[in-house]
Amino acid sequence: MKVTRDEALALSMGLLEGRDTPAKCALLQSDILVEAELRGHPSHGLQRLPRLLTRIERGLTDPRTEGMASWRSDAALEVDGMNGLGPVIAFAALRHLETRVATSGVALAAIRNSNHLGMLACYVEQIASWGCIGIAMSSSEALVHPHGGTRAMLGTNPIAIAVPTAERPMVLDLATSTVSMGKIHHYAANGMPLPSGWARDAAGRPTSSAAAAKQGSIAPFGGAKGYGLGLAVELVVAALAGSELAPNVRGTLDAEFVCNKGDVLIAIHLGHAPDLAAKLSAYLELIRRSPPADPEQPVSIPGDGAALRRAIALEQGFEIEPQLWRDLHALSRTSVFEGHSA
Repeated sequence: MKVTRDEALALSMGLLEGRDTPAKCALLQSDILVEAELRGHPSHGLQRLPRLLTRIERGLTDPRTEGMASWRSDAALEVDGMNGLGPVIAFAALRHLETRVATSGVALAAIRNSNHLGMLACYVEQIASWGCIGIAMSSSEALVHPHGGTRAMLGTNPIAIAVPTAERPMVLDLATSTVSMGKIHHYAANGMPLPSGWARDAAGRPTSSAAAAKQGSIAPFGGAKGYGLGLAVELVVAALAGSELAPNVRGTLDAEFVCNKGDVLIAIHLGHAPDLAAKLSAYLELIRRSPPADPEQPVSIPGDGAALRRAIALEQGFEIEPQLWRDLHALSRTSVFEGHSA
């Protein structure tokens, strides 16, 4: 079935506000979830809302706080999220960075004790709107096995980069695993088999069962290269944010533990180089027009697909599983803690 952005936002905000979330916080959190749906990433969308509501009801997440931030140097902001909603804490941190980056040249926020951020593209796009390069990194539970290994030892450790141009920014947003665990959960919820090479079961054997993969591990993307990048993100986030390393991280995929992963947001001021934005846009267009391997599949730039899907979804609505939509409506009439499993 299809629903509109406004319908999805209204439902999500109503559910959050019904659990004592202030309207402005409910809007930030809901917008991140709905943006994922619009861009074709339901793994980071509304399927995460029931668990989030349960976390609020159990006191694991404080939906009212914007955290506590202090500058530990001219360019480095230290943020204690105080168990707040991930998007609320992150956007509060970005407001601090915006006021500092024009004078410092580079500004960084290291966040601990915050909840799941959702799709990282939204944060780096915000930074790019200031005319700055944006970089975001986040850690998670141990979900990914090392290259050559079979046991989950690293987080999915996504990284996103946005570079402003004369048009919309170039946005790269990817997990350092072959897929996110959210996508594994999406496949499991819809009874779909996993493609070969995505995951291993709890015994370390390759599996096409999403349910088995939830108890096992995901492969790093690109073999040793994805593993190396994921490990680097793991160490950078933990070192800067003072957060736990993957084997000890909890709280992004459960409703049992306080969330203790870390996030890093970086803004880099581009200065006043003449014609830089136009130069970058021209280069991206040159790449798009380069000869494709398949004439039916033109060359694209990271973020092109998401932008096209978003434009179509804003006009026509986006697809959502009917059962999930019914479940969300049911949650508006009952306590999540009593009426819905985590």
